[in-house]
Amino acid sequence: MADQHQLRRAWPRLAVHLALLPLALLVLDAVTGRLSANPIQDMTLRTGKAALALLMLSLACTPLNRLLGWTWAVALRKPLGLYSFLYVCLHLLVFTVADYRLDPGLIGQAIAEKRYVLAGLASFALLLPLALTSTRGAMRRLGRWWRRLHRLVYAAAALAVLHYLWLAKVWREPALWGAVLIVLLLARLPLRRRGWARRASGAPPSGAARPARAQGHPDAGGEPSQQAQDGEHSPRPVDQRRGAQGPRQQQGDDPAHDEQTLSELRPEPPGPALP
Repeated sequence: MADQHQLRRAWPRLAVHLALLPLALLVLDAVTGRLSANPIQDMTLRTGKAALALLMLSLACTPLNRLLGWTWAVALRKPLGLYSFLYVCLHLLVFTVADYRLDPGLIGQAIAEKRYVLAGLASFALLLPLALTSTRGAMRRLGRWWRRLHRLVYAAAALAVLHYLWLAKVWREPALWGAVLIVLLLARLPLRRRGWARRASGAPPSGAARPARAQGHPDAGGEPSQQAQDGEHSPRPVDQRRGAQGPRQQQGDDPAHDEQTLSELRPEPPGPALP
């Protein structure tokens, strides 16, 4: 039983290393000569797509945890982000070394003339400090600023989608990645999180009528309780000052009682004088 629990906790951390599979296939195709007729373009597209896919998967970890309760997804966020940055570096390396031969003039001209190059470099510039500060030591040193800094990943993802949209000749696949990014961003809104959490817990929506706390409550729609029905006919508590015989009769109801009361109030006649 304990082995199954450990295996259930360990398999996501092992499966995340499948992110190296696109790189292994790319190296295998390059070594065996199975790339396309334009190998530089093939390497550029394959590394770029892998980087974008892993970046989206890292952004999906937090919504999966908050909305579906998949706690194991939180542990995958950091390695997926680092693997995404690895493919971004390979993508940039193919562009600068294999395509432009590290020529500063050609690279500067491409940045000035091609807007997709500018968007891609801007995305890389935002992801670089995030990768450098992904350690626990950086989290302790930055404190609350660490979370604010890593919110730049949303802008980096948007620039990556824009880079792909301006680069591709067919906009269908880049638009699909853009739709995925929009869904992931909407899933992080507070209202959406509260709605999913309320739905998962089975609680009624905020506008629904709340059930009465107890039977016989005035707001309840059912029958009142027996205590509420008999409230008018229940006997009043006995006044301790008057004894257990109930309330005192009013004057005029019993003449004998009134006469006795008056005799008690009259002063006694004076007795004979003392000698």
